Parts: sequence; structure tokens; C-alpha cells
Amino acid sequence: MRFPVFCTRLVDAGESAWRRLQARRAWPWVALLAFLWLAATTWMYPLLLPDEGRYVGVAWHMLVSGDYLTPRLDGMPFFHKPPLFYWLTAASLAVFGDNAWAGRLCSVLAATALVTATYVFLRRYASGRAAGRTALILAVQPFLFGAAHYANLDMLVAALMGLTVMAGADAVFRREQLRPDAGALTAMYVAAAAGFLAKGLIGVVLPGGALFFWLLGRRRYRALGRLLWWPGILLFLALTLPWMAIMETRHPGFFDYYIVYQHFQRFLESGFNNPHPFWFYVPVVLGLTLPWSIQLWRWSQPRGPLQTAFVPPAHRIEQVDRGVLRGLMLSWLVVVLVFFSIPTSKLVGYVIAVLPPLAWFIQETFEQREESTAPGAVRSLVRHALVAGGLCLLAVAAMVLFPQRSTKPLAQTLAASAAPGDRLAMLDQYAYDVPMYAGWRDPVIAVANWDDPDVMRGDDWRRELADAAGFTPDRGADRLWRPAQLQSYLCDQGHATTWLLAWLDEAGRYPALSGREPLARTSRMGLWRVPAAETVNGCGETPSSAPE
Repeated sequence: MRFPVFCTRLVDAGESAWRRLQARRAWPWVALLAFLWLAATTWMYPLLLPDEGRYVGVAWHMLVSGDYLTPRLDGMPFFHKPPLFYWLTAASLAVFGDNAWAGRLCSVLAATALVTATYVFLRRYASGRAAGRTALILAVQPFLFGAAHYANLDMLVAALMGLTVMAGADAVFRREQLRPDAGALTAMYVAAAAGFLAKGLIGVVLPGGALFFWLLGRRRYRALGRLLWWPGILLFLALTLPWMAIMETRHPGFFDYYIVYQHFQRFLESGFNNPHPFWFYVPVVLGLTLPWSIQLWRWSQPRGPLQTAFVPPAHRIEQVDRGVLRGLMLSWLVVVLVFFSIPTSKLVGYVIAVLPPLAWFIQETFEQREESTAPGAVRSLVRHALVAGGLCLLAVAAMVLFPQRSTKPLAQTLAASAAPGDRLAMLDQYAYDVPMYAGWRDPVIAVANWDDPDVMRGDDWRRELADAAGFTPDRGADRLWRPAQLQSYLCDQGHATTWLLAWLDEAGRYPALSGREPLARTSRMGLWRVPAAETVNGCGETPSSAPE
């Protein structure tokens, strides 16, 4: 069969499936199809470093330690982020085992929930066809697909912010239609509390800002007051304060570090990684939502979607004026985009929350075309979905064929060869995923120049471990070693068998590794074994000659 004929038949099959899905109009099918699509390939490549290894590693330590309250990095309190992602991922690891699929399941479920909630919300207040188009555009795009395949906080936070916005808008619409709104308000505050436990204050501030500016633009001042629902505020506090109170009791200084520093000072500081200009997110979002984002050019046309009138059918009281929905989506998109554009440090995943409103605006371009040329518009929608899906699968194939840096092979060697009582030291690095892959439950020695202010100025594993050690200085002294301290330990005839993980091109800086071949290696890293009581090079030298 010739390729063009195959593509035509594929489009025909997709068009038929699309129409059948529209006929069903059932959110469980949307949720099931979204989950299967997003989860099917997350097992195919190891956890990526550093982020996936860090966040899944912290969850793994929660699971093996049995302490589900305090997030820990190398056994020390890790308060850079709240605990919700760790709780959910620890539960996933407990059920499905220590593997990449289980580690990424939280992100997959968050993406599925966001797609499904968007479908339900728009089906209620727009139309079934608009809801279906938006859900399809949202689920089958490289940005959301990639976020669902990445085990960090961003997808979970974006989903909870979206749920908060839609629950708040649902409460407003119910109030305006003289229907009970307490259930929607309760859902909004529960989602906001979960967002706070996932990423802190932005889980509340951003969805609250989107609703505030939307209602302010509509001059719905009473609706603003209604959203400040005192039972919901009490519910929010009941869900969020206990964990923080326990942490402050266990670790004095937690509140100042977690709220004042992590939420406010970090937002304004410029010394962090990934500095980018203010406009950085615009090309990023447009590029990562291809081919769908190409359709946005239609908004510049004289008869574009903004000029399309919409009259709600008389038999559907839930549907609202299209301009009101556009205002909500615009406020949602702009608030998120502007907020994250202000700091100097920018990461791509921060703006995942703009994807639902962006998908809504893209679907309106297809909606306008469908009003004039229905068959052609549906076929165009299907073609876009097939191209977008192909891009997603190509990205997975690239990850499999061109694997990224991973310490999984070294960790597997460690798991197979290490004995109880052995020690593990990581030299000028901290491979977050090694403990999970190796099943290593003992403390890891992190070797670095901890006294060098230039080394400690960055925003990396050194700063994370140093901050964690500030809450438990005794554990910090036991785990954070300087190079001379490691050399002195290996020169002691009473040392235990020690495993050393180091960069291959930096191994020569350490006398103990001189002349030794690694037991296992990857393209950039090696794993060395120093047997108990074995003499290492450099022991006859003065301590000052050890690498600093």
C-alpha cells in the first residue's frame, strides 16, 4: 500500500472514531483514552537526571523509611518543595514497584485529570463538540504529552491549578443560574489546598488571580465576595496547616525557610539557573504545541473566531455566553504566562497551566471552520491530531534510541555486588536515582568543596544538600565530606569496603582512584570499589596535597 493511500485511510479511520466519541459524550471514555494514550510509553526509558531522579528518589526514601511526613534527601529534611507529589509517588511505588512507570504515574494521572475536567467543564458550559475538540487538542500535543512523561511537580501543579479555576468558574455560573454552588465551592477549596501542598502559594495565587481578573473584568463584585466562602477557607486551612505545624515543631526554622525564602526571596533572586528574557515562554509554548498552534493565525483574520456569535440553545440552561468563556480563558492564560515571565530563572514546565485555555482558543478556530465546511474541518482536526500524536511518539523513540544520562546501569552493578556494611560515596556529584535503583538504604557520602563560596553559589545538588544539612547538622557532618576527609578515611586501615561514583574525566583529581579501573562505567561516569582495609594511593602524602 502506498504511503499517501495509507495516510488517507488513517485520516478516514480517525474521523470515524472522532464522530463515534462525540456520539457517546461520556467523560469516562475521555479519561480512559487519555490515560491509555499518556501512560502507554512511560516505562520505555529510565528516569532522567536530575529532576526525575530527585523527586522520585525523595518519594522512594519516604516509602522505605516509613516516614511519610518529612521529605528527605540523603536522610536529611528536604523542604524545597511541599509533600503531595512525594506522597502520591510513594504510593505508586508501593503498588507498582521501583520502576520508571510507577515513578511517572503521578504526572500521567494529573494530565488525565486535567483533560477530563476540561472536557466535563466545557461540555456543561459550551457544547459537547467544543469540549471534545478541546480535550483532543489538549491530550494530543507534545507539551502536555511530555509533561505527563516527566516525574516532577509541574504537571501535578498545573492540573490542580486548572481544577481550581474550573471549580471556581463552575461556582460562579451556578450562582448566576440560581443553582446550588456549595459543592463547586468546596471542590475549589479542596483543589486549592491540594495545589498548596503540591507547590506552595502559587497553587492558590495563580488560580485565584485568574478568577479575580476575570470577575473584575465582568464587574461581578458580589461573585468575588462569594468565592471568599468562609467554610471553604476553614476547609483549606484544615487541609494545609497541620503538615506545616508538624514540620515547624520538628524542625524549628522550617516556616521561615519554606514560606519566606522558598516562596518570596527565590521568586525575586537572579542567581539561579536557567536565566531567560521576559518573552521566553511565548516561543516555547507555541513551539511545543505544534502543529496545533499554527491555527492561532486565524485569530488575525477579519472573520476570525472573535467575530463568531454564539447563542446558547434554549434547552441547555447550563451553557453560557461564549464571550464569558473567552474572558475566563484569556484571564487564565495571561495570569500564568505573565507571572512566570517575571522571574529571571525560567523552566519550561512552569507554564503547563496555560495549555487548557490555549487548547480552547485553538479549538475555536476549528469550530468556526466547521460552521462553514463541516467535513473539511473535521478531517483537518483529525490530521492535526495524527501529526501531533506522531510527534509525541517520535519523541519517545528518540529517548529510547538516544538515551540520556542515567546511572541506572551503575546502580544495578552496585546492587548486585555490594555487601551489607559497605559505604557509598559520590564525588563532585549526587546521583539522585542511585539509591532507588540499587536499593541502597544507608546514607550516601557526598564529596565536594563545601567551604568554597563559588561552588556553593549555584542552585544545584550542593545547595540542596547544604540547606538540608542546616536542619540536621549532625547528619550533615556525617554525609557531607570534603575531598581531604575522604582521602583520610580511605587511608585508615579500618575503613569498610567503599564504593566511589565519579565522573570519568575528573577521576584523576582523586589520588584514591589513580591507577584503578572502574568496576562499571557509562559514557561519562564510573563506579569504583575500594575493598576494606586496602591501601590506596596518596596515603603517604601530606593532607594538604589532597584535592580541594
